Amino acid sequence: MENTTIGFVGAGNMANSLIRGLLVKGCNPSSIIVADVDQAKLQILVTECGVRRGDNQSIADEADIIVLAVKPQVMETVCSQISLSISAPLVVSIAAGITIEQMLNWFGRATAVVRCMPNTPALIGKGASGLYANKHVTDVQKQLAQSLMEAVGIIVWVDDENDIDTVTAVSGSGPAYFFLFMEAMQDAAKELGLPEDLAKQLVYQTASGAADLAIQSKDSTAELRRKVTSPGGTTERAIKKFEAGEIRKLVNSALVEAKTRSIELSKELKS
Repeated sequence: MENTTIGFVGAGNMANSLIRGLLVKGCNPSSIIVADVDQAKLQILVTECGVRRGDNQSIADEADIIVLAVKPQVMETVCSQISLSISAPLVVSIAAGITIEQMLNWFGRATAVVRCMPNTPALIGKGASGLYANKHVTDVQKQLAQSLMEAVGIIVWVDDENDIDTVTAVSGSGPAYFFLFMEAMQDAAKELGLPEDLAKQLVYQTASGAADLAIQSKDSTAELRRKVTSPGGTTERAIKKFEAGEIRKLVNSALVEAKTRSIELSKELKS
């Protein structure tokens, strides 16, 4: 990312995470330009991070990468306001539901665009992002987009833009699924007699430890589950209860619903 100027249109939570992640990785604050209609949010970034204040068009004129970090509902307005030069920079969009075709229509020209679906753990550098690049993106630009998003976690590339809807269902919405399960475990622990603070501590550490173990282990999650499930033991009794409730079918149905809604939102934003 050396000698690369990055412009952020939008100074919300995800832009904040990316900017702070880039600075931790050694990016020069003067190489980052930020614009936002909310001057209070913008001032915080300028003061705390030393980035430069700009506007949408100055970012388009100067940046090598334009990061569109605005709400989907205002994307058309933002894209229509930006006049891209012949040597247009790379555009990275993190707006859910906005297709590349829509953005190209609003820009009014062929443009190198990477569509990205991050998730909220990016706020602490533990994000998971799915990326898709259109045909105008060069190998160098693809590497720039990858380096940008790796500042806040891991990334995966998908070969079909439609797969971004699946990424949305799996990792984009995924943190909420785990929060729901953790919430349910805490509630059950309290009903079984544990104080709230102990229930919270045990559930959080168990979730974090299980994730770290799965990441570091060579075993599949299925094998890890089998290893902790002793025949006739407590874990087996609980697992059988989950399976009797058709947990796998429920998870599958939930992800299908999330993907379907992602597709619906995209269509709604086109109308």
